[in-house]
Amino acid sequence: MTTRVLLADDHEMVRAGFRIILGAQPDIEIVGEAASGTQAVERAAALDPDVICMDVQMPGMDGLEATRLIVRDPSVHAAVLILTTFDRDDYLFDALQSGASGFLLKNSTPEQLVDAVRVVASGDALLAPAVTRRVIERFGSIAPSATESGSIIVPTEVQELTEREFEVLGLVARGLSNAEIATQLYVGEATVKSHVSKVLQKLGVRDRIQAVVYAYENGITVPGS
Repeated sequence: MTTRVLLADDHEMVRAGFRIILGAQPDIEIVGEAASGTQAVERAAALDPDVICMDVQMPGMDGLEATRLIVRDPSVHAAVLILTTFDRDDYLFDALQSGASGFLLKNSTPEQLVDAVRVVASGDALLAPAVTRRVIERFGSIAPSATESGSIIVPTEVQELTEREFEVLGLVARGLSNAEIATQLYVGEATVKSHVSKVLQKLGVRDRIQAVVYAYENGITVPGS
C-alpha cells in the first residue's frame, strides 16, 4: 500500500530534499507541495494525502494553525508530522495540542524521516525518546484533580479499563513502544496493539501521545514510576 505525502515548507530546497528522500521509497508517493500554511490547508483538502510533513514557521498562516484547521476538517484524514529546525518546548507542546501525530527535527537522518512517515501513516504517533521525556516532565509536573479529602479523582473512563489495559496505559506513558511492552508483558505485539487501541477508544484520545498526556494530567502515572 502506497503512502501519499504532502510536503509543506516555505523553503524550496528543503522540500526538494524531502522529495528526494521520501520519493525514493517504493511505498511512498509525493502527491503535492505547499509553501505556506494556507496552501497546506487547501492542498490537504484537494489532494487527500495520508501524511503531511509540516514546517512550523511559514509566511502568513504558520504550520501549527494549519495543523489545527486540517485536524478539525472531517473531510481530511491526513496525519500531520511536524518537522522543524527549532528544538523548542513551545513548538512541541503547541504541535501536540494542535493535533499533530508526530514531531521530528529537520536534523534527523533520512532513515528517521522515512520511518516517521511510515509510523504516522500506520495510525500510530511518533515522538523521539528525548521528546517523550520532555512531555513527561512537562505534564508530569501538573497536579491531578483531587477531592477535598485529598484523594485523587479517577475519571470514569479510566474505571472502564481492564487491569491489563490499565497496565498497558502505564507502560505507554513511560514511552515504551509496542515491541517493548510485548517483551515486558510476555505477549505478542498484535496483542499489545489491540490493548492500546482499546485504551485509546475508552479514554477518548486520538493517539498514544495524547494517552501519555492524559495519564500524567490525571495522576495515573507519575514521573519515575
